[in-house]
Amino acid sequence: MIVEFAADNRKIQAEEGTYVLQACLDNGIYIPNLCYLEGMDSPDASCRLCFVEAEGEKKPVTSCTLRVRQGMTIKTDTPAVRQLQRTAFQFLLSMHRVDCKACPANKKCELQRTAKFLKTGLKPKGLEQCLKKIETDGSHPIFDCYPNRCVLCGRCINACRREQGQALLTFAKRGIDTVISFYGEEDASKLPGENCAACVGVCPVSAIMLKRN
Repeated sequence: MIVEFAADNRKIQAEEGTYVLQACLDNGIYIPNLCYLEGMDSPDASCRLCFVEAEGEKKPVTSCTLRVRQGMTIKTDTPAVRQLQRTAFQFLLSMHRVDCKACPANKKCELQRTAKFLKTGLKPKGLEQCLKKIETDGSHPIFDCYPNRCVLCGRCINACRREQGQALLTFAKRGIDTVISFYGEEDASKLPGENCAACVGVCPVSAIMLKRN
């Protein structure tokens, strides 16, 4: 069933039950996001970037978990929304080594796009960084992982689960020490080599890469 709702004073039609984030993106309204993948059943809303204001809600809500319904009204560009987005973005930057020129994701990086959209720099003044001691994790037989590029969006985990039926990657440790970890080589050996590079393809910051032969 197709329903109509208003987003930033625009009338938008979408299939009932579609997430607001997807409906807006499909209609040219950009909402910053890192952890969302099209077709997800239960988005994690972990990046905390896709906030919108929705009529009837007392405070901004994540658009990746809000489903469209007939007649709803949302706003994607309000002071409260932008403040939440910039705060979440700075938190992500506090754990990200900004070295764009040396990064494979340069000029196609979601962090660069988000920074430009939010009109904020990638190196905010006064921002204290909490970087990992390990720059490169080469423990996996197929991939290399770069913890200080990783923004812990979880896209790789969700893509792996979708491709393999179960995730062979996971979050490990806690708090600022959280990293993407791989299960043992026994599980990794089941992967069909480079044909299973779904995690690499969805990473927004090139934090996981196929090993070079």
